[in-house]
Amino acid sequence: MRYWLSIILAMTLVPPAASAADKVTLGESIVTLYCASCHAVGKTGDSPHPQAPAFRDLHQRYDVSDLMEGLVEGLVSGHPDMPEFEFTPEQAEAIVAYLKSLETE
Repeated sequence: MRYWLSIILAMTLVPPAASAADKVTLGESIVTLYCASCHAVGKTGDSPHPQAPAFRDLHQRYDVSDLMEGLVEGLVSGHPDMPEFEFTPEQAEAIVAYLKSLETE
C-alpha cells in the first residue's frame, strides 16, 4: 500500500499554493521512489550504493537550489550507474524543498 501511495504522490503535481510542508512531503516521496535504491535519502543511514552520496550531505557540496534546472531538464551525473531523470518543475521544487529540509549545518 505504501509503495502505491508513493507512486501516486510522486506523480501528483504540487499546486502552486501548496504549503512548504506539503512540498517537503512530496519531495521525500519522490526521492524515496526514484533515488533510495542507491542513495541514503533520509536523515540517517548509509547509501545502498557505496559511491552514491547521502542526500543529507549534498548541501555541503553545493547549493541544492542549483539542482532545480538539472532536475527539470534531465539530471545527469558523471557516474555511469546513475540513470538520467527528468521531473516536472513542481516535482523539482518539491525535491529541492526536501533536500533543504535535510540541511543541518
